[in-house]
Parts: sequence; C-alpha cells; structure tokens
Amino acid sequence: MSKRIGVSPASISRIWRTFGLKPHVLGYFNISTDPAFTEKVRDITGIYLNPPDAALVLCIDEKTQIQALDRTQPLLPMRPFVPERQTHDYKRNGTTNLFAALDVASGKVITNTTKAHRAIEFIAFLDQVKKEVPKELEVHVILDNYATHKTDAVRAWLIKNPRFHFHFTPTYSSWMNLVERWFSELTTKMLHTSTHKSQKQLVASINTWAERWNQDPTPFRWVKTADEIFASMAKYLGN
Repeated sequence: MSKRIGVSPASISRIWRTFGLKPHVLGYFNISTDPAFTEKVRDITGIYLNPPDAALVLCIDEKTQIQALDRTQPLLPMRPFVPERQTHDYKRNGTTNLFAALDVASGKVITNTTKAHRAIEFIAFLDQVKKEVPKELEVHVILDNYATHKTDAVRAWLIKNPRFHFHFTPTYSSWMNLVERWFSELTTKMLHTSTHKSQKQLVASINTWAERWNQDPTPFRWVKTADEIFASMAKYLGN
C-alpha cells in the first residue's frame, strides 16, 4: 500500500493505529434467511423474559461427535508464571453424543450420552425429560431446526404428550438457545482441559461434570428484547 500511494510504511502504520484500522482482520456473519425470523425471535425472547405461568422452560440441543482425546505426551503442570501445557497433537479414542436440557429458571441440566443422534435417541431423551420434570407443569421447549427434531415420530410423540410445546429458533440462530451457553462451559472448563483414553472414560467425565454443575447451577439470564435484537442487527448491517 505504501508503494501504491507513495508514503512510507511507518506512515501507513501510524494512520492505521490512530484510527484503529485493521485491514488484515476478516470478520464473519450469517444472517438468518428464515421467513418467520421476526415471529420466532419475538416468540423466544417473550418466553425468556416473560415465562408462562405454571410452566417449565427448557432449552434442548445435542452436542454431537465429542471426541475422547488423549495427548501423545503427559501434560506439563502449571507453575508460577507458566500455564499448564499440552502437546498440540493427540490420539482419538472414540466419540459420543450428548443430549442436554437446560432449565432456564434454575440452571440445572438433564443429560444423556448416546452413540448416535437420530430421532429415536431424541425421543428417548424426551421420555427421560418427561420423567424428570414435575408432572403438573406445562413444558415449553426451545430447540433448533435440526431435522431430527421434526420427524413424523417426534410429531406423534408430541400428540401423545400435549403438555410439551416446541418453540424453534430461526434458521442459523442457535445463539438464541441458552443451552449453547452450557455447552460452552462444558467445552472450555472440562473438555479442553482433560484427556480421555476411551469413550467410556469420556462419558464418565461428562456425567461427573454435569452432576457437579447441578449441585450449584448457574442460570444464564436472557436480557435483550426482540426490538433490541432487531436494532442491533440493523446497526451491524449499516441500515
């Protein structure tokens, strides 16, 4: 650039620093193309901010293909001024899939690990949730548009269980599902900092971590209204 416009590289660098310019940085975005985007955003934010009376609000999703990873060399423990260190390469020792239902009010989770994540496993998880939540409450479930959640078998299950109500997030809008925040906690605080020599060991670690979480759960509070979300999107897109 300095050659093209005839100034020194130092001047270019000084101008970039002064105005906070970072032309080498590339950002990413993905705007939902869901034709019902507005309605779905208002529906879900309404449930978060003004949950129905005598009802339970659950956020359900799957974290698929979680790998049981074992580092090729032992971890180097944390020392003063030196973080814990691990090798960049690893061994794969199998995978598992995790279903989770987050209670928005309490922060507690219901979990189950499976070898696959088909509709049959999803329905089995719904049956588990049904057994663990109070029978007298209506259950509002927030989940994404994954095909497994919309099969004929799942629709038949909903007909047989009329107290369960599904609310789908807009396409490409999994950020609206608060269980994703719990998955992030699981990933950063356990999966990224542990090793597992087998799929069985991985499942045991996930179950232990979830049990400890439920002993002192942290609810994730939704604060933005639908109108605030729309305003932020308009500002981001320069409209």
